[in-house]
Amino acid sequence: MTTDTPAPLLSVENLNVSFPGPDGPRHIVKDISFTLRRGRCTALVGESGSGKSVTSRSLVGLPGEGATVTADRLDFDGEGLLDRPDRWWRGVRGSRIGFILQDALISLDPLRPVGREISETLALHGLGGLRNRHRRRELTEELLDRVGVPEPPLRARQRPGELSGGLRQRALIASAIALNPDLVIADEPTTALDVTVQAQVLSVLEAMIADGTSVILVSHDLAVVAQLADDILVMQGGRIVESGPADDLLHNPQHPYTRQLIDAVPSEHTRGTRLSHTTPPDRTAAALFPPHPAGQSSHDDTTGPLLEVRNVSKSYRGPDRRRRKVVDDISFTLARGETLGIVGESGSGKSTVARMALSLVTPDDGDVRFDGGDWSTASGREQRRIRRRIAVVYQDPLSSFDPRWTVYRILRDAVALGDPGNADRPQDRVVELLEMVGLSPNVAGTLPVRLSGGQRQRVAIARALATNPEVVVLDEAVSALDVSVQAQILDLLSDLQNQLNVSYLFISHDLGVIHHMSDRVLVMQGGKVVEHGTADEVFLSPREPYTRRLLDSLPRLQHT
Repeated sequence: MTTDTPAPLLSVENLNVSFPGPDGPRHIVKDISFTLRRGRCTALVGESGSGKSVTSRSLVGLPGEGATVTADRLDFDGEGLLDRPDRWWRGVRGSRIGFILQDALISLDPLRPVGREISETLALHGLGGLRNRHRRRELTEELLDRVGVPEPPLRARQRPGELSGGLRQRALIASAIALNPDLVIADEPTTALDVTVQAQVLSVLEAMIADGTSVILVSHDLAVVAQLADDILVMQGGRIVESGPADDLLHNPQHPYTRQLIDAVPSEHTRGTRLSHTTPPDRTAAALFPPHPAGQSSHDDTTGPLLEVRNVSKSYRGPDRRRRKVVDDISFTLARGETLGIVGESGSGKSTVARMALSLVTPDDGDVRFDGGDWSTASGREQRRIRRRIAVVYQDPLSSFDPRWTVYRILRDAVALGDPGNADRPQDRVVELLEMVGLSPNVAGTLPVRLSGGQRQRVAIARALATNPEVVVLDEAVSALDVSVQAQILDLLSDLQNQLNVSYLFISHDLGVIHHMSDRVLVMQGGKVVEHGTADEVFLSPREPYTRRLLDSLPRLQHT
């Protein structure tokens, strides 16, 4: 007597995806095969450009403009997915297959409240009670609460631009799971989330899997993959180079590329070591800029801090007209050549502190001083002089670039602002900056949209360093990068700090990154600093319950 094995929910055999190119088709996905059963999670991992996102988008009929998709078999619950009309897909997406994109700011309508976005999903596919507007509002607020959005009635009335990155991502997840689809495809669903909210979202996905929902997880975070996935497909160059059960693959990888991905994960075990297999660029930063004066330890009272934030507070008025204090009496210092990490949940005030440190936001109370002088209250002329000495690298460099400008013009503009004396040789200076961050001079004529995420972030770092700043504020500067590219950027930042003695104010929700990079750490909660100390003191011997809660929420990849 034999037991029938349930048919797979999703069957993929020899999936290929290509795009037209000047010299013929560009094959992005090559001969991908796997099956997915109900109540199981399969993860796609690999670095930027490996084909994992194109693979996942092809499974919902969105491979990209001009794409040619072929397969020997591409079935969902017994139905073929190839060559389906848009009308058919509109009935399947959302109701049968949920799709969670990484970039919530682009995926959500910027002109509509996020609650209306979720409510529309319910209205388009819902039956019976879901046609009732008041019932949809209740369900929308329940969904927002389910994925960890605080104050759901208030947040449902806000537009995406009024929410933090983490809140936007949670709203997008709520929309994708609103109708309990059979399959959820999650493309980097926790990238913008802090560890406690990430844990809550992973718990939601785990509960859905336990109830029979299947999940395809696309992620560069191997610790998240280890927590959620049953099976892993490792992709490189559009192909699967290794696959297998998650535990076996993560603890006994057979392919060198898989081992490279695992070794690139930052943690307390990696402090003081290089994460990537790259070497420092041949053209060192010290050859372009004179190093800043050697700083002394922040514990040495004979040397004043380079950046000093003193008792700053900031409040904003919300859509309900109530004022909320987002930063409450924060103080810290930053010495030359030091990295100060700031961690905390979404909404804890981290980014507002960064904007006050950059003098882009004026504190309601307190002040910011740079190299002993006024910064937040300085005159416009004095601020322009100081601004060359402090720079910023954001999470999404593409949104901070003029999309019409080439890399050359972006860097030329920064060079001219930083040192008008270089105006007679901007091309040479741009080439030097590109080489300093490990990019080919050929990149100069390229538009940023045509670069990979890692290349764009290197351009952003080159632009920030063009003025030879003494402080660089890094606001979630590596959170959107896959693990191998992140490792290269972190190594680059360490190399540049060693060569230039530059100081970093490093803001991130990734505790592993902060522990790897930081000398000292501030932990923020509700606009206040709740713990402060060296990286090892905070992460290995936390004093505060909130810090311990953050660490307990952190998914961990056991190093072998």
